[in-house]
Amino acid sequence: MADKKKQLLIVTGMSGAGKTVASHALEDMGYFVVDNLPPTLLSSFWDLIINSDDFTKVAVVLDLRIKSFYKDLLNEVNSLEDNSSVQTTVVFLDASNDALVARYKETRRVPPLATSSRLLDGILAERQVLTGIKNRANDIIDTSNLTPKELRQKLLAAFSEKHEQPFSIEVLSFGFKYGMPIDADIVMDVRFLPNPFYIPELRPFTGLDKRVFDYVMEKKETRSFYQKLLDLLQDALPGYIKEGKGKLTIAIGCTGGQHRSVAIAKQLAQDLARDYPVDITHREISRYTKKG
Repeated sequence: MADKKKQLLIVTGMSGAGKTVASHALEDMGYFVVDNLPPTLLSSFWDLIINSDDFTKVAVVLDLRIKSFYKDLLNEVNSLEDNSSVQTTVVFLDASNDALVARYKETRRVPPLATSSRLLDGILAERQVLTGIKNRANDIIDTSNLTPKELRQKLLAAFSEKHEQPFSIEVLSFGFKYGMPIDADIVMDVRFLPNPFYIPELRPFTGLDKRVFDYVMEKKETRSFYQKLLDLLQDALPGYIKEGKGKLTIAIGCTGGQHRSVAIAKQLAQDLARDYPVDITHREISRYTKKG
């Protein structure tokens, strides 16, 4: 049976039309994304990819930061079309002049080809340079009236095999004494729960040890709190998915990140894994020589 072709998406278009949003969305879909690759390196880049089993879906995002390289893009695309190992799709992101001017004013940036103080002059010059690749594009997406979420959904519908928003959860235990995790979406403080640290025979172990886990989870106040936490998250998670969230990090913290937070995080990961992909990380566990 012949080998399945690897997929290459070439994402280009007007500066300010949403290439950064597209790059992040494609990464969430499992694409290996390379940003701002000079077009003249496309063929060489593909030679590296084709000999690797690690990549089956690749996206290259190109813009006009290096104008002289862009002239060779059509030749490079045509060359790749003759390559039997690659299925090439060109996606062109566009937006109206009015929308682009408004976006540039909001970000206080200027178009890459602007040689004067007028934003519109730079936008029109860029349109002229991009005419050839726009005419060659397989898919043109007008983002003038699209929110970032809507653009992600369009790309998802067009290029995701599963045609559903990828979503996963990371449950993280941590100790407040070592600092809060700055990348957490939800932080829950469980320092109010009974602390195994004050039980001499439990102190050396972590919440992964059955004795510590049972001590934490079997307390009446823990059972009441945990059920409310689980109910709250189960109600909230569909809303995060609806809003286009790709990954949600739920951090559970106690004083040292050894006992209570580890036990709660362990149970939470098990329960949420019934409905969602879940990873669990115990940030402070390596600080303790004895692990359950």
